[in-house]
Amino acid sequence: MTQEREAINATYFSIIGNTCLAISKGLAGFFGNSYALVADAIESTADIFASILVLFGIKYANKPADDNHPYGHGRAEPLITFIVVGFLITSATIIAYESIQNIGTPHELPKSWTLIVLGIIILWKEFSFQKVMKKGIETNSSSLKADAWHHRSDAITSVAAFIGISIALFFGKGYEAADDWAALLASFFILYNCYKIFRPALGEIMDEHRYEDLVQEIRTISLTVDGILGTEKCFIRKAGMKYHVDLHAIVDANITVKEGHDLAHKLKDTLRSQLIELGHVLIHIEPNE
Repeated sequence: MTQEREAINATYFSIIGNTCLAISKGLAGFFGNSYALVADAIESTADIFASILVLFGIKYANKPADDNHPYGHGRAEPLITFIVVGFLITSATIIAYESIQNIGTPHELPKSWTLIVLGIIILWKEFSFQKVMKKGIETNSSSLKADAWHHRSDAITSVAAFIGISIALFFGKGYEAADDWAALLASFFILYNCYKIFRPALGEIMDEHRYEDLVQEIRTISLTVDGILGTEKCFIRKAGMKYHVDLHAIVDANITVKEGHDLAHKLKDTLRSQLIELGHVLIHIEPNE
């Protein structure tokens, strides 16, 4: 299965899961008198649209290179990630605003059975986070990792809701707003996760060097190619699920231009065969001193 297909399947998993959870949370929150669950449902609804955007981004980012985009369309992925972060910020803002409104409004205690619903949700969302994050790492997809953090954020808001409802039920009258305070606290956790999602995507757009392990791997593999005496500069930038590499390779100063050209192609082919995550590889030949 290709990286693209794995990423797309993980996104469909997110869309279906978030749709079912949004409906379940909304109904449980409404009938169970829990705004924390309603807030959870709002976030899950936003997650559905965010996952659809991620799906679009992955498909677009994996379009082949053309005359106008010789390096492909991979930069669409971090741009989609920025939009996903926008969805999360909007969700957190709505949850915070509604929580503050509800804290000052008298209402009934949440129903005890909502804790069972939340327990199931927490387990499912953590499982979803682990599953989607694993695929995000395997496919080098920043937008898929952002989608995974949606699941983790959802789990956090559910944990906060669980604690808030438990406090309200344990202490009884006068603590009806405990789950509203929990929802407010969860909104701040969501904003923190927004930063964790946004920062790597910004680094990707800005061609920030964050791939030292991959650089070392490239240098090690390069030395296995006969005729390559060493390496100098190695620059890496990420676009979508691929890493584009500029590498300076050291060769014998006495070989011909044709031999140097052939060595560059041999090195490029070796790197791309052993590191499938590489996209464009540009080899610059340097003579040894």
